[in-house]
Amino acid sequence: MRRFLALIAIPLLACVVLAGCGSSKSSASSSSSSSSSSSSSNSAVTATGSFGKAPTVDIPKAKAGNNLAVKTLIQGTGATLTKSDAMAANFVLYFWDGTSSSLKANTFTSNPTVIGGTMLPGLESALIGQKVGSRVLAVIPPAQGYGTSGNSQLGITGTTTLVFVIDVLKAYSNTAGATGTQVSNGGGTLPTVTAKAGSAPTLTFPSSSPPSGLVSKTLIKGNGPAVVKGDYVIAQYVGYIWRTKKVFGSSWSSGSPFGFVIGASPEQVIPGWDKALVGQTVGSRVLISIPPAEGYGSAGQSQAGITGKDTLVFVVDIIDALKQG
Repeated sequence: MRRFLALIAIPLLACVVLAGCGSSKSSASSSSSSSSSSSSSNSAVTATGSFGKAPTVDIPKAKAGNNLAVKTLIQGTGATLTKSDAMAANFVLYFWDGTSSSLKANTFTSNPTVIGGTMLPGLESALIGQKVGSRVLAVIPPAQGYGTSGNSQLGITGTTTLVFVIDVLKAYSNTAGATGTQVSNGGGTLPTVTAKAGSAPTLTFPSSSPPSGLVSKTLIKGNGPAVVKGDYVIAQYVGYIWRTKKVFGSSWSSGSPFGFVIGASPEQVIPGWDKALVGQTVGSRVLISIPPAEGYGSAGQSQAGITGKDTLVFVVDIIDALKQG
């Protein structure tokens, strides 16, 4: 599948998490009321089960109230989450409309996802200050979610209340990058890479034409485990179009690392990533030159300015690789 931003596309659940993902955003204040002060049915929502397993959620057969309700169901002992952190998390999401509710997403049965960047106000209120290892229940009314406009792309109306149960697995700084030993800066027939800790690398292109095939070069060699097919990889990246020598996508500018399953079927990233990153180690930085056949194909991706003949160049920092199951 060749979608625009296939390398930074996120599943439905994460799309709800990120206010900027859909066509409409809430303009509500991020101020909230906790479950202890809410007298609405929102505080009656419960969830049971152990951390790491899909919870059983009980939502009243009543209309949702107007207050944000947050409960820490399991208290973690890890680092405290801040606004500059992204987190790897598993969660379930229910839409609560009128007196009925329905499960819309469940990452416990697939793979985790990365939550970070600009979150919905209610979700930010629920998660910031929590500790890694916590399970958090958040009942988010429209005013703390997508507002009265809702989000038609996601099936959210102006009266939909969102019910999340989230297990916070790990936390990552939005400036996290490669941590290994520098072994190269590219160059020769490949672009030369310069970088400053905590920010996106920049590329200087040679005058020669791009390689005809897929080429990868390790710039920083990490000391972590090797990435294998099926891992959920947490990465930072910046992507250039060789022809224009301009950036077309970057996790560094989005405010959060990117997470994906490597070697997934159907693909979660373009083929060049799957082929170049398997076998690399956590903590590494990898330069990848990707011809059209291993990228967006002959169709290109016009929204990103990519033609069917464009070679793409990525610098990818492998932050972590979580084993599935």
